[in-house]
Amino acid sequence: MKLGFLTACLRGLALEEIVPWAAENGFQALELACWPMKNERDYSASTLDVTNMTAARAEDVKALFAQHGMEISCLTYCDNNLAPDSEVRQHHLDHLKKVIDAANLLGVKNVSTFIGRDPRLTEAENVEEAIKVFTPIVDYAAERDVRIAIENCPMPGWQFEGLAGNIAYSPKLWDALFERFPADCFGLNFDPSHLWWLGIDPIKAVRDYADRIFHVHAKDTELLTENTYRIGVLLGRGWWRYRMPGLGEIPWARLISTLNEVGYDYVLSTEHEDPVWEGSHEKVKQGLILGRRFLSQFVI
Repeated sequence: MKLGFLTACLRGLALEEIVPWAAENGFQALELACWPMKNERDYSASTLDVTNMTAARAEDVKALFAQHGMEISCLTYCDNNLAPDSEVRQHHLDHLKKVIDAANLLGVKNVSTFIGRDPRLTEAENVEEAIKVFTPIVDYAAERDVRIAIENCPMPGWQFEGLAGNIAYSPKLWDALFERFPADCFGLNFDPSHLWWLGIDPIKAVRDYADRIFHVHAKDTELLTENTYRIGVLLGRGWWRYRMPGLGEIPWARLISTLNEVGYDYVLSTEHEDPVWEGSHEKVKQGLILGRRFLSQFVI
């Protein structure tokens, strides 16, 4: 396996600055944040401008990565692809296609996104809507030799308090989606941190969905027991927080061993959302280094 990180945590830094820093600090891959250049989403960035991507720009990007012995593991753009406003939804889907086109130009196999949710619909209706919306997206990607890797964050409270905002967060929902899409082009950007606070065993999930794991996020979860006592778990927020790998409760040795066992030999991409290691680019970088040092003991 190789170690990398999602560049969303370094919002505002240019790709030409991030790549050499990552290489100098022991990373071998980057998951590039590809949100629109004008974007207000938290934990997002426009490290790669896919709107203005050309064949010439793609060659420059590939040369930059080759110069530093790095690779691009995934292009990531997560937004609500089932947004109830048809114009907003179409904007998201149009941008997702641009990310897919950029992946094709760069020779990148994976594009990661959310399913999202239409809060007006039931969960079952959202699954059917997702199948309708994503069938042409998956076909579009497959024609360009790109796979869609769904990030499994439930996004609690994204549209309404107490409601999961992304209907791809559990094995039950994965099964409903995977029944309709082929395993070679529709799978997971597998993030164990969400499963941990949901009470879903991430190690069993690795075993059960090995053929659908295209990419892996390395992010830990710390359960805040005092907060659980005060507010309970109903709303899905406030009683846990994300941490750098090794600073939470996920059994990384067993998880990575299981990934090896089922044949996953690609990238562990740190998704930095640790509030303790935020506040400046320098502190974010320190957090990334801390996570890499921890993960490196399990990776050859």
